[in-house]
Amino acid sequence: MQPVLNIRDMVGGYSRKRPVLQQINVKVYPGELVGLIGLNGAGKSTLMKHVIGLLQPHEGDVEVCGHRLTTDTEAYRSSFAFVPESPVLYDELSVWEHLEWTAMAYGVEKREFESRAERLLDRFRMSKERAKFAGHLSKGMRQKVMLMSAFMAKPPLYIVDEPFLGLDPLAIQALLEQMREEKLAGSGLIVSSHMLSMLETYCDRYLVLHDGVVVAQGTAEDIIAAAGLPNGRRVEEAFFTLVGGRGE
Repeated sequence: MQPVLNIRDMVGGYSRKRPVLQQINVKVYPGELVGLIGLNGAGKSTLMKHVIGLLQPHEGDVEVCGHRLTTDTEAYRSSFAFVPESPVLYDELSVWEHLEWTAMAYGVEKREFESRAERLLDRFRMSKERAKFAGHLSKGMRQKVMLMSAFMAKPPLYIVDEPFLGLDPLAIQALLEQMREEKLAGSGLIVSSHMLSMLETYCDRYLVLHDGVVVAQGTAEDIIAAAGLPNGRRVEEAFFTLVGGRGE
């Protein structure tokens, strides 16, 4: 099975003299959710910026659905949807117009767009806000618009950075249900979050990043074993052990 995301031997960051990421090898396959976990400054956001094309690797390469940004830009960019940590919207566009604009950008047919839009608005409890301009929305509602726009596209790969921040409990539940459905439909997801207890129920595999290096990756059992802990312990405990947090 071809991975939807394939990062090979990547060295990267903002400066070639002081790279943030060292020899990163990551694969995300269709139908799986990979949790990207690490402390602040571990390199998680830098890794995501390389995947979405805001940064270019110093060494190694990144492929999305077999496409490279440098040789097949349009196919590469259309194969993923990115949700940043802080919502970025057009203040003078309504909620509905954001969804409509996203559908046009990803080539979603009108009938399918309307069906998806109504389902997403209902799931995220935003039906009454469909005509509101983004500039009049709360932070949590703005985050919902970013998430709904990503799910409108239904790409092979989702890249999601700290999606739970600013969301109320019902919105978090809606997000988790939507991610589960996208996974079952065959999309791959890589999700960065500090809320490890939230991810633990839904992740198929994990990538533990520390000081720009992958210190462990694999299933929950693999992460726990890498930390030297016995079977039955939690990923959260293993994470603290791997990054030197125990006892601090």
